Amino acid sequence: MAPKPKKRSPHVSWRDGLGLYINTPESPAATSQILFLNPEFVGIWDLYPKASVHTLLLPRAPHLSAQHPIKALESPNFLMCVRQQVAQLTDLVVAELQRRYELANPDRSASQQQARDWRSEVMAGVHSRPSMNHLHIHVLSVDRHSKCLKHRKHYNSFSTDFFIPISDFPLGSDDPRRHPEREGYLNSDLKCWRCGKMFGKKFTELKRHLAEEYENWMRQ
Repeated sequence: MAPKPKKRSPHVSWRDGLGLYINTPESPAATSQILFLNPEFVGIWDLYPKASVHTLLLPRAPHLSAQHPIKALESPNFLMCVRQQVAQLTDLVVAELQRRYELANPDRSASQQQARDWRSEVMAGVHSRPSMNHLHIHVLSVDRHSKCLKHRKHYNSFSTDFFIPISDFPLGSDDPRRHPEREGYLNSDLKCWRCGKMFGKKFTELKRHLAEEYENWMRQ
């Protein structure tokens, strides 16, 4: 008797990768990335960070998770909840930045280490055209220093108005950030987030510069 053909597992698009943390947070692959979990939200480490410290906030309710963030954040109640949870993730990002700063600057006094305002160096927001299907909010350090930052569009997605801060919501109906393709954010010339130096389309040069800026930023 011929062997029965094996059933193929259903193909899961990479765009649905965040569903793991919403649908099966107890799975080993999910638990290693989860920072906190409650009935409404899950906070995780970004598996492909675009900064030295990069986290994501995911709403767990299916009717919210399936929405575009600009639409979902028009709800005052949802926006209020998101801001509360973003504050919690910001605390975690700040704590990790402080830990790294102390390691990089062991000769500095405790008062010097505590004087730095790390909260001002944390970004929280969404992309105007998310790459993933499940609604997610980015909470990350401003440095754009990561091996996963691999091309111009990665950089510009966090360095232009393609990235919309949570503090800017709800957006007005005529806000140009509703139309990122028309505005051409991702194709903009590259500009250092810290010193403002322009790099045109030269991502490799920018990448080298970002590594230097990260070292200086960590020691300032």
